[in-house]
Amino acid sequence: MTRPAKVDRILVVDDIPDNCFLTQTLLQQQGYHIDIAYSGSEALTYIENSPPDLLLLDVMMPGMDGYEVTRRIRQNTALPFLPILLITAHGQPSVARGLDIGADEFIRKPIELDELVARVRSLLRLKHSVDERDLIARQREDFVSRLTHDLRTPLVAADRMLNLFQEGALGEVPPTMGEALGTMIRSNQNLLTMVNLLLEVYRYEAGRKTLNFTSVDLLELVQAVIAELQPLAAEKKLALLLEVDPEHTQPVGTILGDRLELRRVITNLLGNAIKFTDTGSVVVRLTRQPMEEQKGDTVVLEIKDTGPGIPIADQPKLFESFITGSHRRSGSGLGLHLSRQIVEAHQGQIHVQSEVGKGSVFTVRLPVQG
Repeated sequence: MTRPAKVDRILVVDDIPDNCFLTQTLLQQQGYHIDIAYSGSEALTYIENSPPDLLLLDVMMPGMDGYEVTRRIRQNTALPFLPILLITAHGQPSVARGLDIGADEFIRKPIELDELVARVRSLLRLKHSVDERDLIARQREDFVSRLTHDLRTPLVAADRMLNLFQEGALGEVPPTMGEALGTMIRSNQNLLTMVNLLLEVYRYEAGRKTLNFTSVDLLELVQAVIAELQPLAAEKKLALLLEVDPEHTQPVGTILGDRLELRRVITNLLGNAIKFTDTGSVVVRLTRQPMEEQKGDTVVLEIKDTGPGIPIADQPKLFESFITGSHRRSGSGLGLHLSRQIVEAHQGQIHVQSEVGKGSVFTVRLPVQG
């Protein structure tokens, strides 16, 4: 049994009843469902309660004109995408103003049937295309969310059981079995880390990540991360250094941000630098600089390593999801993507400068509080 085809709903807004009746008659003959509003405020109330598929909006109306209706619709981010076809008796300046405010198309009076129908069809095709894209995006996000949650539960359980085995809680473990358990634990933890990263990336991209903004001393946070990762650098005989700009007599700066998320960024960038550097050093540098063309200062965090460097071809997509680069020790490609999401959520910027054989410098810029 086939579903009946969905009838597109069009809202016609005009303060002159004869104009509404004429447009309604013309479009009903094309198989559309037509509703009518005689004022801008009436139209906004209708759209709030039941958004149509297309809005035909007269520009010149008393009280609230078509420009103001368009502006309010575009400011309401809770509404689904609604194509707006402006109807105007004026010339090019009127059209340009309407398009700048957010209208999608225009038609001039007196209205010709063929032109009206063609523009309506064109905008409804756009509406259907956007709706289909949004549906696919929601389905993808829902799939990722369910997948990561479903994967995480058994991975956490497996991690606990494997650690119990290794600790001998379920009986003595032979040396050969202990080595195998160690490998299994590391592999399971790597997979769990990737699933957790994927879940965090999903939360940011879906707009479902809630940040807890407080005053954060970035220097103190960097020092804590360095102390945590110092053993990894020492194991590889790398010098792990912190440099604070000596030219500034005032503190480097306090950031308004989510401490845990900023720590995640610093840990990821510094951990990568240590991971990919076999000899030499990793230098963390903090400076305070004025914003370009804006009031206020930024804290600039630079992490410089003496690793193999990143090929120019890999750099433009380095912060995209699942872009792993050409290095043999590259991970899932999620860490840098998530770092960019976090930095941009803090109104900051992140970029990289690198040359093969000469190491890399990752730079994060964050606005100073106050």
